[in-house]
Amino acid sequence: MIRHWIEAMRLRTLPVSVAGVIAGTGCAIMTDSFKAIPALLCLAFAILAQIAANFGNEYYDFRNGIDKKGRAGFRRGVTEGEITPKAMKAATFITLGIAAGVGCAMLIYGPWWLIIAGILIICFALAYSAGPYPLSHHGLGDVAVIIFFGIVPVILTWYLQTSSWDSVCLVSETSVTIGLLAANVLVVNNYRDMEDDAAVGKRTTVVIFGRKVMSVAYLLSGLIGMLVMTPVWIGMPVWVLAVPLIYLALHIKTWYNLTQSTGSAINPLLGRTAMNLLVFALLFAGSCLLN
Repeated sequence: MIRHWIEAMRLRTLPVSVAGVIAGTGCAIMTDSFKAIPALLCLAFAILAQIAANFGNEYYDFRNGIDKKGRAGFRRGVTEGEITPKAMKAATFITLGIAAGVGCAMLIYGPWWLIIAGILIICFALAYSAGPYPLSHHGLGDVAVIIFFGIVPVILTWYLQTSSWDSVCLVSETSVTIGLLAANVLVVNNYRDMEDDAAVGKRTTVVIFGRKVMSVAYLLSGLIGMLVMTPVWIGMPVWVLAVPLIYLALHIKTWYNLTQSTGSAINPLLGRTAMNLLVFALLFAGSCLLN
């Protein structure tokens, strides 16, 4: 039973939420404003929000008839009958409630408008798969990921530690890069599931544009992400250029493997894409610390 719940958390994808907080913390370090407790609160909130989104995605996709047994993707406990829909729905809202509690603790370090930001993030966690217009069903999942796994966590993590909007331009560039790299995790997921999604009317970007176009988009997201951060690289020592070069080497290798894989063989590439993002965030934060 515990194993089924761990599978539902989709641990392979959690580096996506962790990376945004690490990158935002790196920005805080770069501006000599690092604060451990706010950073940890942001990390806890991000992980809880993503787990809630994963739970909600499993519950609502089952309820809407999107998932089916024997799918090429990772096992879905509700679809396979290992977790009841009622239990998954309850877990979704309980996890969101815990995330909201962590968010309230952030108010010790930040202004009242963080409540609005938290509400929007929680709404996104549900709107991704639920509601009258699920974002993931209408080609908007990629945009939502860029915003809520890149721009929002990086900037808010940085701001909660600095309490200042100085250097926000450089931080914004970092946040866009993290968002682009995070969106690639969704691209891999939808790349694998294209036929199944098309059969049930789930119009992801891969269903809309096809695998060939989205494989190119995957490659370009990594390249553009590194270019977006050019102003950041310029302001740091030359050795820091090793960070984008290491990421691009990992990224291009994963992209090539993606173009050569089908079905369940794509599953490891989803985790690898998430880990590539995490490696980049860690290297970036480390370079900020050593700079």
